[in-house]
Amino acid sequence: MKIETLEVCCGNYQDALAASQAGAERIELNSALFLGGLTPTLSALQLTKQTTNLKVICMVRPRGAGFCYSEAEFKEILTTAELLLANGADGLSFGFLTEAGEIDIDRTRQLVEITHGYDAEAVFHRAFDCSIDPLKNTTTLIKLHLDRILTSGLQPTAWAGRNVLAELQKNFGKQIEILAGSGINPANVRSLISTTGIKQVHASCTVKQIDQTACHQQVDFSYLKQEIPGSYEAVSPQLVRQLLAELK
Repeated sequence: MKIETLEVCCGNYQDALAASQAGAERIELNSALFLGGLTPTLSALQLTKQTTNLKVICMVRPRGAGFCYSEAEFKEILTTAELLLANGADGLSFGFLTEAGEIDIDRTRQLVEITHGYDAEAVFHRAFDCSIDPLKNTTTLIKLHLDRILTSGLQPTAWAGRNVLAELQKNFGKQIEILAGSGINPANVRSLISTTGIKQVHASCTVKQIDQTACHQQVDFSYLKQEIPGSYEAVSPQLVRQLLAELK
């Protein structure tokens, strides 16, 4: 089995440019990563669209992994979402949970409707892995017309969650995408897609630890509760090229 789609997580415009030059076609842009936030700046989006042919999905959330935002923060997200979509974003990536760990249906629906109003792609990202009852939540999200759901199988790594990933793929097909994190490499991609049947991969494509975090190493989930400025590595063009070679 081969990868059909590789999405590269980019922390800034320089990462986006590196991914583009390495042959990537789709990225998720979190251009404020190095500042401790996650919502891309408008200038980073515009520069990426002006100088590359990348399809750009913008993550929209000011902090954390989607937990219980205040109304003021949520209004900020809505305002930013409209601004990014109006300026060429090809989609939005977001995730909202209630205090009980359930999908926040109302807020998710609002983001989906706004995104689809611009004929763009709505992606539920990362907060899914902090939720409970994956099959129930996946059904809920698909009923809300999410285009894609990124998950590591409700485990710290995609490898650890491969059985859940396989079950989700069996039930929901291409709407499920591996969230592999910074440890992905060509070898474990082949293992993951062979085991799960999933052919879409979202990867940080970082320089360090490319052999570890997607294969057995346990990752502390505490980073989901408080983003650490500077904790993201630069995109490795070589690794992007190696992963894209799996498409051939």
